[in-house]
Amino acid sequence: MTVPHTGTLPESARADRLLELVAPKLQLVEEELRRNFQSPIRTINDVGQHILGGGGKRLRPALLLLVANMLRYDGYRDVVYAAVVEFIHNATLVHDDIIDEAAVRRGRTSINYRWGNDLTVLVGDYLYAHSMNIALAEGNLEVLRLLSNATIRMIEGEILGLEQNGRADLSIDDYFEVVGRKTAALFAACCRIPACLVDVPESAAAALFNYGYNLGVAFQLIDDLLDFTSSTEILGKPALSALKEGKLTLPLILATPRATTRERETIARIAAARSFDDVDPAEVHAIVEKYGSVDQTRDYARDYAKRARVALEQFPPSDAKEALDLALDFVMERDK
Repeated sequence: MTVPHTGTLPESARADRLLELVAPKLQLVEEELRRNFQSPIRTINDVGQHILGGGGKRLRPALLLLVANMLRYDGYRDVVYAAVVEFIHNATLVHDDIIDEAAVRRGRTSINYRWGNDLTVLVGDYLYAHSMNIALAEGNLEVLRLLSNATIRMIEGEILGLEQNGRADLSIDDYFEVVGRKTAALFAACCRIPACLVDVPESAAAALFNYGYNLGVAFQLIDDLLDFTSSTEILGKPALSALKEGKLTLPLILATPRATTRERETIARIAAARSFDDVDPAEVHAIVEKYGSVDQTRDYARDYAKRARVALEQFPPSDAKEALDLALDFVMERDK
């Protein structure tokens, strides 16, 4: 089966084509997730159902499964590790929502708003610990090292991000330092893990890591772009939420050096107050449009997507490789 070009298809259709190759295994991942959320403690079951009921793109598990397919892995461990990375990803979302005081996640009430911060912290900790326990049971120390290193880098990214909150003087390097840890690290691990399940040269394993890392950066860049260009209804969370949380993302970081004193003061005031109480959000949209930083941010994302494509070049043609290339189009063209 050849994965057809999907550039003219709507996002939902592109996603379906992307996942077609690994759909049966993705269903097994869902079963693993549900099985591993079963607990004699009722609250864990309830929260687990709430998390799984929110859906999600399952992009990280899909990437792991597609890479395993490309490497011709034939077994079940890719399913287990795909569930593990989704557990880790959800743990970060749970903790993020507490830190950001988010009320909505994926169009539904966030766990912290429904169950309170105390319980939500413990659920996030449970997800991290349980994911590592599942990975440990598989007995592959190389994979466990990849996962633990990615988790550490993600937490480092969260800490760096908190240190930067409320600051309006961030540099481009500051921004990418956080993105590389908080988002790209887990994407990189997802794509590197299948190389631990088959016999491949280290150069191939490194290329897969680079593919995932660069795709992860592109994903975050588009995510930050959508915060300015999309709507609350489409995103499933409030638009301009990053700035309201005190976070300057690349569109504003690129605009700030060219902005007027008054425009910079406006940005700084929102970031410091974490509120739009005395500023019309339209002013922020006007600033990024005025200086073309939305288009610049998209150019950065295209550059990282190109790097990811280059990392795939050493692998022979296959349907899975074509789907991994398509994943970059999906990331670049998504609207939520």
